[in-house]
Amino acid sequence: MGRMQAIRIKRVYEANSETDGYRIFVERLWPRGMRKEDLKMDLWARDLAPSDDLRRWYSHDPARWEEFRKRYRQELCQKKEDLEKLRNMDNITLLVASRGELNGAVVIKEVLENWDQFRSFCSGTDDVSHGQ
Repeated sequence: MGRMQAIRIKRVYEANSETDGYRIFVERLWPRGMRKEDLKMDLWARDLAPSDDLRRWYSHDPARWEEFRKRYRQELCQKKEDLEKLRNMDNITLLVASRGELNGAVVIKEVLENWDQFRSFCSGTDDVSHGQ
């Protein structure tokens, strides 16, 4: 059935809202200058964050975004069970510290919103190379 899931992305420095639903911090490193008690979150899903190697390689370089998305989706294939739990929630907000709009939360949101395509990607049946 086609129920709609609300998935938002917010920076951790933005005020929380009643419409945020379940708030999930999806980065591996704690945000600079933020005390733990100041971040209103329900879950710190650091295991869903990009690996340290991938995060360092990407370094928020827009020229590396497409390759980052592909590599990060490959990492997320190993986390399908955790993603499935998020997918079953009606209203979630993915929290990030990064300033840029091209971050891991964007990829997680894409995965959750396009679950069948993601599962195909993980099975190797999705042509993500687009002729490369």
